[in-house]
Amino acid sequence: MRPRHLKHKAGAALAAFALAASAAAHAADVHVVSSGGFAQAYKDLSGPFERASGDHLVSGWGPSMGTTRNAIPARLARDEHIDVVIMVGDALDKLMAEGRLEPGSKVVLADSPIACAVRHGAPKPDISTVDGLRKAFLEARHVAYSDSASGEYIRRELMDKLGIKQQMEGKAAQIPATPVGEILAHGEADFGCQQQSELKPVPGIDIVGLLPSAVQHQTQFSGALVRGARHADEGRKLLRFLAAPASAEAIEATGLQAAGAAR
Repeated sequence: MRPRHLKHKAGAALAAFALAASAAAHAADVHVVSSGGFAQAYKDLSGPFERASGDHLVSGWGPSMGTTRNAIPARLARDEHIDVVIMVGDALDKLMAEGRLEPGSKVVLADSPIACAVRHGAPKPDISTVDGLRKAFLEARHVAYSDSASGEYIRRELMDKLGIKQQMEGKAAQIPATPVGEILAHGEADFGCQQQSELKPVPGIDIVGLLPSAVQHQTQFSGALVRGARHADEGRKLLRFLAAPASAEAIEATGLQAAGAAR
């Protein structure tokens, strides 16, 4: 007959095994597509979420707008299997209005300012003032900006605010799909601007600074469930995790301002 303490240990081990097996049985593959501005924060937090939840994240990347194949609207239009999208808030709202996303599931995650950069080691222009930013644009030989939210603001509004729209024709280009930082690192442009959180992870560049406050544009990033998501409950858990105050430090380390940070 087994000693009583061995029976107790065996019973506890079996209970722990059963609990682990139950968690594994209920674990889900949650399909997520994030746009670039929140991508690094999502990557940094995905491991902690998977360990805490037992779920597995199947991750994809694509811009919030535009016509490239990986753009989130294009993915949803072809009914790609996605449970959660993380993207620019305005673009998310449009998809919500079109019935692509689950009503009421939007969760605001962070705000993102625009920064500018040069190739690593190149002289850094002073863009701390509006006049300095204008001079940096005009003196650059080739300027790059994105085809997503920050680039749309630069093309539609910033050039007019700086009074240089005509002067920049032919030497300022909106870059589809490829991060602006990569264009700078490869020497295809000598000055470029994008959301700070998209520039920070790119090697081979130096961030010059943020746009001056008078012409700065904050982009909100939000997440939501896709309409008819296969793993809606797990997707909601992910969004709550990303928006929680405990995630704020990791989010802000990427150059974003977390919605869950204490104010």
